Amino acid sequence: EVQLVESGGGLVQAGGSLRLSCAASGFSSDDYAIGWFQQAPGKEREGISCISSSGAMTEFADSVKGRFTASRDSAANTVFLHMASLQPEDTAVYFCAASARYYSPAYCDLESYEYDFWGQGIQVTVSS
Repeated sequence: EVQLVESGGGLVQAGGSLRLSCAASGFSSDDYAIGWFQQAPGKEREGISCISSSGAMTEFADSVKGRFTASRDSAANTVFLHMASLQPEDTAVYFCAASARYYSPAYCDLESYEYDFWGQGIQVTVSS
């Protein structure tokens, strides 16, 4: 069974950091681009980060650029989203998703329709 499970969310003060994990099972995450999506209360889901299957490319939305980074641990079949300088506006449910649709292993993008498998989401709350 293909499954993605997010962990590492929670409550943090403004200016703090969190590391979200996206653990894959039932497939090798190295064969997929992994995207991270954010859904704030009352807003649509928005792509904020992706890492290509090779790890050679990462992409970030302007709202998180310079504060968030992404990485892979192939041995653990896990992808991470490192979030720093968190602000109250980062409060949202965060989802990871996997895509095998890109021809190049060095490409990914933030379009949700490109992603086939989704985690259940995890809450991140940033207090001011």
